Amino acid sequence: MWFMYLHPNLRQRYFSVSLPQKIEALRGSCVIIKCTFEIDKQYDQYLTERATTGLWLKDGTEEDPHQVFNSRDHKPDHFNGKITGKLHKKNCTTVFYDVSSNHNGKYYFRITSGKDLKYTYRQSFSTIDVIESPPKPRVQLYVAQDQEEVLEGSSVSLRCSAETLCSSPPATLTWSSTPRIPLSESSRLQELISDLNFTATHREHGVTFTCTITYQLQDKNKTAQDSITVHVQYSPKNTAVSVAPSSSVLEGSSVTLICSSDANPAVNYTWSRESEGQLEQLQTGDTLTFNRTDPTHRSWYHCTAQNQHGAQNSSVKLDIQYAPKISSSSSCSRTDVTVCFCEADGNPSPELEWHLSGRPVTNSSNTFISEERLSSTGLRSSITLHQSLTHTSTLQCVSNNTRGTARKLLQLPAFDELAVVALAVVLLCAVTYTRVRKDDGKLPQTTQEVPERSGQNADEVAPQGNQDDPVYVMKSSAGAATANQASIIYSSIDFTNAKPREVRSVSSYHAIYAVVQDCSGGLSKTKSSIGESKQSEEELFEDSSQLYAKVKC
Repeated sequence: MWFMYLHPNLRQRYFSVSLPQKIEALRGSCVIIKCTFEIDKQYDQYLTERATTGLWLKDGTEEDPHQVFNSRDHKPDHFNGKITGKLHKKNCTTVFYDVSSNHNGKYYFRITSGKDLKYTYRQSFSTIDVIESPPKPRVQLYVAQDQEEVLEGSSVSLRCSAETLCSSPPATLTWSSTPRIPLSESSRLQELISDLNFTATHREHGVTFTCTITYQLQDKNKTAQDSITVHVQYSPKNTAVSVAPSSSVLEGSSVTLICSSDANPAVNYTWSRESEGQLEQLQTGDTLTFNRTDPTHRSWYHCTAQNQHGAQNSSVKLDIQYAPKISSSSSCSRTDVTVCFCEADGNPSPELEWHLSGRPVTNSSNTFISEERLSSTGLRSSITLHQSLTHTSTLQCVSNNTRGTARKLLQLPAFDELAVVALAVVLLCAVTYTRVRKDDGKLPQTTQEVPERSGQNADEVAPQGNQDDPVYVMKSSAGAATANQASIIYSSIDFTNAKPREVRSVSSYHAIYAVVQDCSGGLSKTKSSIGESKQSEEELFEDSSQLYAKVKC
């Protein structure tokens, strides 16, 4: 604010001065009083560069007690300063150096030139206020036209302006950002105004830009700052799915999927999973939890993060691990050979082994094993057995992975026991050369094995050995399976005391046998080594794990 003083004795001729009403001065720096004056025209002739003197009076208009500066007479108790303006051109701008608290106060200007021009401008003065810290600069944000918010990809300008204070060297303006990031910067320094221009990206969101004014003083630098935080709106970035505790979990345990995304404004999360080639919508929210997992949860899960500026997806595969499970359809069949298959499912992918009568089986001349991968978790194995099996043979399928082991005992195909028993009964009841002797109450027992004769049936083979012994004929199916072994067995039967006595084959290849006892009464007890025989007229009962059947003769 400027004042003009009119001399009361002058009408069209006047004296006036223009001064700032208030000036802030930084302690330790300098202070500038911008000043211009006017005098009556009749005194212009006295304004010479050589004779004109400028004085400053502080806190009063009397010259002697209040004089603090004289442009031509520097005294020890005066302020260190200089009139930088040209007095003869009516410019009284003055600078005071080494500002201290003593500079606080009101300043009046007085002009003199020789004996004829002496005038003090009493009605106009400047007030100097000494401050310890510089005033803060002001930072303003400018965005592209027709925008109220900063959008990613738009042009942004930040302007920093600061009040000019006297300093030597002059104050400077600098920009900084927290955190520091690379910027497309175009700055200019002009009258303590600095512009910072860049194209907004999501990296500038939430970044604080600071403008600092710095005064270099003799004792130390003094600074002041102003900051602004830029808020950039942008579509989702860095969307990711994490799994706690892990994406590979044991069946029955709990697992939580967590989705995160970087976006402004905040996003909405949507979960879906792949099911038979299509996406199945699940729920919304940043987490998806399964309290008790099972193999059906094994799938790809997708999280979609979306706001009004766009969407982004992220996926994770949930891997449910479990011990092997053997399919109930695993079984055996028999034609010329015994063929069994076993299917197992597990995660991690299981292995399959075969155990025959408790011992591991591998590929050999008697066995052939093959495997087929059904899926990433499923395996099928088949085994073909060319060797003869006994009634005590067992076959077990064993599957294992790092999570456990599963076993299944497969039922081997049974031989046709009923046919063998029936054949033995028919032969025993129909034979014509049975002879019974009771001299000593016992019958001699004879067991003979003879080669099968070409073209002869079992009931056509003549008994050999002692013709007095009761001899019966049976064909052994086990023996028939081995061409190099005898397949006809002669066996004697003991009827004494109605107690069955085992009739056995002398060859280990003949695993099938039958005992017939007491046929004279019209009934025969038959004992078989190969399991049950079922007929409508049979009465079955167990005795020491061996089966007896009553058969009519």
